[in-house]
Amino acid sequence: MLPKTYKTITPFQARVYEAIKLIPFGKVSTYKLLANYLLCGSAQAIGQALKRNPFSPDEVPCHRIVRSDLSLGGYGGSIEGLPIVKKRYLLASEGIVIDINGRVEEECLYHFPQAAPRSGQTGEQKREFARGMCF
Repeated sequence: MLPKTYKTITPFQARVYEAIKLIPFGKVSTYKLLANYLLCGSAQAIGQALKRNPFSPDEVPCHRIVRSDLSLGGYGGSIEGLPIVKKRYLLASEGIVIDINGRVEEECLYHFPQAAPRSGQTGEQKREFARGMCF
């Protein structure tokens, strides 16, 4: 369960943050795998939610999300500089190996369980999902 400031985030952000908490210590997943798990057609929407994560890194470890090519991607709204140094440090502190090309070793990749259709979806939400939008 998210802390009390949970009420200051959107329902979509809450779903993203809850899903990230499924990623075990010492593992990473990708923006795309997370989007697929949440039945969201947009890895970019995942990135935008992570950029606004008020619970990072302790309650919601968004540093565990990397690009599909297993390169680090962004952290704290940046793709270079001190935020990426911090992301590297956080990943290394969990034993995650980053190779010489700046990519996470594939054995560190976590795959979410198969996403199940959400109950209570309206017809419009199902149509938006079919168009690749997040709700």
